Amino acid sequence: MDKLLFIDDEEGIRRSVVRALKQEPYNTHTAENGETGIAFVKENISDTTTVISDYKMPGLDGIETLAIIGSINPEITRIVLTGYATMEAAIQATNDGIDGFLTKPFDNMELRAKIHTIHVRKRLKQFVSEQVYQKIEKSSGVLKPTYHEASILFSDIRDFTRMSQHVQPDKIADFLNNDYFTPLGEIAYRYNGTVDKHIGDSIMVVFGSPVADDDNATRAVETAMEMQRCAKKIDEKLYKKNGLRLKIGIGISTGKVFSGILGSLRIKEFTSIGMPVNIAARLQSMAKGGEILISDATFQKFSGEIKVETLPSVTVKGVDRSIVAYKVEP
Repeated sequence: MDKLLFIDDEEGIRRSVVRALKQEPYNTHTAENGETGIAFVKENISDTTTVISDYKMPGLDGIETLAIIGSINPEITRIVLTGYATMEAAIQATNDGIDGFLTKPFDNMELRAKIHTIHVRKRLKQFVSEQVYQKIEKSSGVLKPTYHEASILFSDIRDFTRMSQHVQPDKIADFLNNDYFTPLGEIAYRYNGTVDKHIGDSIMVVFGSPVADDDNATRAVETAMEMQRCAKKIDEKLYKKNGLRLKIGIGISTGKVFSGILGSLRIKEFTSIGMPVNIAARLQSMAKGGEILISDATFQKFSGEIKVETLPSVTVKGVDRSIVAYKVEP
């Protein structure tokens, strides 16, 4: 069962919260200070889903405690408990990444409802990239579609179909989530790339949407190079452990794309479409494990030194001429 941790230096408040949450669908645990709470999370990192911490405590305060817990596992919903005297600090904390705040005194029904609301909002944020979420949050209305330049990166696991036929489904899911989507997605995030979608064992990352920059191509190529370095390290560990392999091919293309919210009345997504998307996908399909293939437009836009090998001309569906592509040298 999922675990909720409540951190407060006052024993009476800890007891009252445990009673209030007794009927909720998770096990409630308590800690008397930030250091003890952090230790609990480290020992229960996979099944702790929510942490609530009082703002004012001896030693680490609530915001410092929750910041450290977020660095241990960013998936945990983090809530700060505050009195009205520290309300401004709590609001600032939510602007800085804490998922929400509760004010005291509170009644039990309000406590349960607020925890549920904050937790659901945290989970919903996982369905869009952080950049898109922030853009929506700051927008006065819906995001308007735009036509602009961007760099598109596609990554795909080589020989994945064959591997998946010989491994249990739960192990494949763990492999994709923990050894592929998460570490490579974090690399894209550090380079300010937007993870547009996961398609089977493919990752599509957009550089330049919804936040426009003038160094999209450079960040895309640097992301790809770090992804390949990371995949190589993970591959060595996996092979020694269970025989799974993480050999990925990456394709990158740069050009004009359409970005906007697309979908039906019930399901929508913010995505980018256009010829660069098609070309990046085509280059990714050509790339062997450990390779990075980039379009000529990406090469021309890259700022800095990069060693490449010119490839034979490539044909792409929908393009009436062959295109120039390069293999990035490690």
